Amino acid sequence: MIPAGWFLAVAVILFGLGVIAFFVRKDLPSQFLAVEIMLNAGNLAFLALAKPAFAADAQAAVFFVITVAAAEAAIGLAVILVVFRRRRTVRSEDLRTLKG
Repeated sequence: MIPAGWFLAVAVILFGLGVIAFFVRKDLPSQFLAVEIMLNAGNLAFLALAKPAFAADAQAAVFFVITVAAAEAAIGLAVILVVFRRRRTVRSEDLRTLKG
């Protein structure tokens, strides 16, 4: 049995890497991936805290969070594609204004 503290440590490391990647990388797909890593780290922490209690409702909540994250991924990638088609760039520094 792996202790829940180890899962929390991995979740903290993943969240930290996601924050660092979000601020270091300057293109939208990389920033988008960093946000997804942070969401998954939150899910892992939520499950790690629910593991000792064998809480099935926590697993159901994580399932819904994963479903929302999948929908967010589809919409986010669609927005990135539209921005690329209009501006021919996905660098966040080049997208200071989003007016037409």
